[in-house]
Amino acid sequence: MTLLQVADIATAYGAIKVNRRVSLDIDEREIATILGPNGAGKTTLLRAIAGLIRPQAGSILLDAKVVARSPADRMAQLGVVMVPEGRRIFAAMTVRDNLRLGAYARIDRDMVAADLERMETYFSVLAAKRHAKGGELSGGQQQMLAIARGLMARPRILLLDEPSLGLSPLMVAEVRSVIADVRQSFGAAVLLVEQNAGLALAVAERGYLMHSGEIVA
Repeated sequence: MTLLQVADIATAYGAIKVNRRVSLDIDEREIATILGPNGAGKTTLLRAIAGLIRPQAGSILLDAKVVARSPADRMAQLGVVMVPEGRRIFAAMTVRDNLRLGAYARIDRDMVAADLERMETYFSVLAAKRHAKGGELSGGQQQMLAIARGLMARPRILLLDEPSLGLSPLMVAEVRSVIADVRQSFGAAVLLVEQNAGLALAVAERGYLMHSGEIVA
């Protein structure tokens, strides 16, 4: 069953056009990937889907309902959550407080504490570092924290932007394992933007190739 439909999306930053008539579908609990070179428009497309920027044209549908003009906090409430490139954790905050921030848009506040425990059980390294500052973690640990923070929003679809960037081969393998397991353990679909084609194709069931702002394959 189709969860997310992107139809003829166009984006721009001022006069600079980025995406041109981009269309793709993601099914429930599916892992899909968008591959392409730097500057192809992959991150901008994710930002449009997540509600961080408004598309100039086209439509975004979740469960066949138009959501293309919804802001990021509303998209998070609907279950569309982005984990940005570069992790962007809060370096001066503890691991636990970073995780709590992932639930900022949730209305079921009584379940947040239970999900905190769940994340620390699933990501054992975060349990061991729960009182450490985010900036004290290694790059791989920060990436796990960023993914766990995204999962704290209880997403229906998790948008992952270059999660392997700058990581050691060992940590890339761990990230790959987590991505492959997200739908089984958390019931979420994944849309993965990744330059590491080996990682992306190892976990994805569907792939798109983007070049110069367009899906070309």
